[in-house]
Amino acid sequence: MAEAQHDTGPIHACMERWHQQLEGKLEGGLDAIIHEDCVFYSPIVFRPQEGRDLTKMYLGAAAGTLGGVDAGPAGSDDGSTEGAFRYTKEILQGHQAMLEFETTIPGDDGEPKYANGVDIITCDDDGMIVEFKVMMRPLQAINGVHAQMQAMLERMAAG
Repeated sequence: MAEAQHDTGPIHACMERWHQQLEGKLEGGLDAIIHEDCVFYSPIVFRPQEGRDLTKMYLGAAAGTLGGVDAGPAGSDDGSTEGAFRYTKEILQGHQAMLEFETTIPGDDGEPKYANGVDIITCDDDGMIVEFKVMMRPLQAINGVHAQMQAMLERMAAG
């Protein structure tokens, strides 16, 4: 019987640091893990966003929209699950990671709407994120996130 091989590629250390960042425990924060030439692919914006600063801006807007990319798995203080962003699955190999997430976003009718998606992350040999792609479903969630992210990005630009 062949022995199972365990991939120890750079993505494992990268994702360990990503989770530390989500918990606010990574010294240097996003700057310590996102390559200066990172490319961010949004489910909302057609054109890829290039560079660390734009990637950080979109991740910050996502944090405010999806209940906090940096909020971890906990819900809000009042016990509700709205915005309770959490990763549910991880697939790591070589230089790539696929992390499935769930959260809820406010619906037009005031009721929370379920959102599901994946972060597809690529790192370089040094464990720095060089590509970050987000895909989401269902369409209701994408439409809601689009409106919220647009407002969040406008507030960030004005602030």
